[in-house]
Amino acid sequence: MKSVEEFLAHTIQLEQEAALRFGQLADAMTTAGNKEVGRLFRRLADYSLLHLGDARARAGFRNLPEMSSNDYRWPDIESPEAAAIWAADPFIGIEQALQVALDAETAGLDFYAGVLAATDDPEIKVLAKEFVEEESEHVAELKRWIQLHLSGAKLPTAG
Repeated sequence: MKSVEEFLAHTIQLEQEAALRFGQLADAMTTAGNKEVGRLFRRLADYSLLHLGDARARAGFRNLPEMSSNDYRWPDIESPEAAAIWAADPFIGIEQALQVALDAETAGLDFYAGVLAATDDPEIKVLAKEFVEEESEHVAELKRWIQLHLSGAKLPTAG
């Protein structure tokens, strides 16, 4: 990343795409009657919306670059936290859904960790470190949910 503005533009796009994809998956699961997985994906979409709001607030007084989809430098075709679209399979189980979510959050963590490792800009380092810490918490939470599920306990997303 060459500037804080570019970093924030990437962060906003990443969180927008994560919220959109998790929201789409939540809707697909709810429509298919897979309500437990739908609640899980909705909760993750809501987390992404919170992070999106935070990123937008941080960018509030800055002039972010106008970027087309080809301008974003992602490690893969899509932004790192865009959960696998195959998770819209109406027969997906909670364990598979949790793994899709963990994969997406781990990819987000890896993205921010890569930015942190690669930048020399002190302001980008501070922001990237904060996002690494947040994403680390999400990864840890999803791992905890997976353990709860494997032990037969009720997930905190059920309700």
